[in-house]
Amino acid sequence: MKDNVDHPKHYNDHPSGVECIQITEHMGFNLGNAVKYIWRADLKGNTIEDLKKAAWYIGREIEKIEKDNDLCRKVDNDVRDKCSQLKSEIDYNLLSDVYPPHISS
Repeated sequence: MKDNVDHPKHYNDHPSGVECIQITEHMGFNLGNAVKYIWRADLKGNTIEDLKKAAWYIGREIEKIEKDNDLCRKVDNDVRDKCSQLKSEIDYNLLSDVYPPHISS
């Protein structure tokens, strides 16, 4: 009797002989789930539903990456602005050392 909890038939019937978890455990959550649904789409009898589920997880991953990229761009811009400000201050201080301001009496 097959173990329906740890090794259900649709997890082990892939033509490669590889169990899906052996691949997906090395991936992030969204991509791992997308691969899982694609992997077993033809094995459970509801291919369209499984492909829609995979597309849903792929969509979530795209949204996550876009959000992360937007955050990185904002941080990059903030860092770039701060670096520019610091560079200006350093340039000013270096010039002040070489050409001190005129002191009037």
